Amino acid sequence: MDDQLLNALADLDEEKTINLVKEYLSKGVSPLKVVELCQQGVEVVGKRYCNGEYYLSDLIMSEEILKEVMVILEPLITSDIPSNGMTIILGTIEGDIHDLGKNIIHYMLKSSGFKVVDLGVDVAPETFVQAVNQTKAPVLGISVLLSFCVSAVKKVVDLLVESGLRDQVKIIVGGYPVNEIVKDYTGVDYYTNDITKLFEICQMLKDELPIPEETS
Repeated sequence: MDDQLLNALADLDEEKTINLVKEYLSKGVSPLKVVELCQQGVEVVGKRYCNGEYYLSDLIMSEEILKEVMVILEPLITSDIPSNGMTIILGTIEGDIHDLGKNIIHYMLKSSGFKVVDLGVDVAPETFVQAVNQTKAPVLGISVLLSFCVSAVKKVVDLLVESGLRDQVKIIVGGYPVNEIVKDYTGVDYYTNDITKLFEICQMLKDELPIPEETS
């Protein structure tokens, strides 16, 4: 049963994916389980893209399918979930409009009690810095899919240093092109192209970092 939903999303079958989501929910499958299956399907899409089997248009299609799925799931996931006290800022870097991975981690974090400040896509480095200053959030997650946008991530870090805010925030960069070289070049604290790993990093930081009194 699980493979049906995973494969439907991986194959970009929009109608089948939506129907299966509704069917799973009607049979009592938890919304979080449905999200996990959709995440696995998205990971297959990403692998096919990296292997040249899928094109950029296919990635965009998977984003649109996921957005439809989350219209159904988000009210079920985020209702009556107590806050764990930590705020995390998310955004896709300037020059990049892809938000598939960002949206998945957004929903996963909210379902675990994180307060998520989602800045959207094509976010200027200055906007990230303003958000860190205003929210006092201890964690900043930057999504990047296009390799030529990596330099903008470095600019975020440089501006945080110039603003005296760098020591106050842990920075995670996520996306297909990130690796150790990107981490060293940009100066971020963590990197990953695995959504599950990114979520684990956020959970780890929640346990390790002090929670600011004001995060709004």
